[in-house]
Amino acid sequence: MRVTDKVREIVARRVGNPEAIAEAAARRVRPRSLFGPHGRTMIIAADHPARGANKVGADPLAMADRGELLDRLCLALERPGVTGVLATADILDDLLLLGALDGKTVFGSMNRTGLAGSSFEIDDRFAGYDAESIARMGFDGGKMLTRIALGDPATPSVLENSANAVNELAERRLIAMVEPFLSNWVDGKIVNDLSPEAVIRSITIASGLGRTSAYTWLKLPVVEDMERVLAASTLPAVLLGGEVRDADAAFAAWQKALALPTVQGLVVGRSLLYPHDGDVAKAVDTAVGLL
Repeated sequence: MRVTDKVREIVARRVGNPEAIAEAAARRVRPRSLFGPHGRTMIIAADHPARGANKVGADPLAMADRGELLDRLCLALERPGVTGVLATADILDDLLLLGALDGKTVFGSMNRTGLAGSSFEIDDRFAGYDAESIARMGFDGGKMLTRIALGDPATPSVLENSANAVNELAERRLIAMVEPFLSNWVDGKIVNDLSPEAVIRSITIASGLGRTSAYTWLKLPVVEDMERVLAASTLPAVLLGGEVRDADAAFAAWQKALALPTVQGLVVGRSLLYPHDGDVAKAVDTAVGLL
């Protein structure tokens, strides 16, 4: 189906039958396992636009073309070994209407109010999915960005909100995917500290959030000295991709980190959906091959 045809179909159903989204969720074929045939997760992330982070490479609005994004997502989800998707409600609703989520794990993005480049970026309140809606839709868990800025007074609220989400998801036996960063304000912008020591500190803080860690997973960047970094917790971890400048170096770093005992797989978005050579299938297949 062409991109324009997909968009027309989605709009027609949204206008004529809004209940079609809930109906599609109810009949979605759910996977038997979180893991693929390789025993790992391979999740495609696409929750960037809701935070105003549409930039890929030199294009500031690359992810803002919804038809093209959906086309790339559908292509990625069709590739062998891809186990699931992580996105906000608007995108997941579109994918449900297209029938693209059968047999896939689905994670709802929960907090996107820390808009990229804003003066309130750390104050990342929960205005997306909540645990009740994730459970109602039959999804597998929720993801929360948890940036810890020691010099920003909004940080305690960020931690409290993440802890509440961990508790509410755990009560429903759903995965809480916590994505922690130790962050700093630098020249009016939030910058994540990707030194091993900072990532270790963020892991130890995030691991302690909530009344139980039974359903908590960590979503972590690949940095130097990952063996020491991941020794900071026994929680299951998935590796995030971020925007990749050198694909070969990134794939090599992912492959090395995947050998560590807590790592369960990859959660990658822009670098697979918008690869430098434009070949989404090749990029996804290469990432799956690392598993």
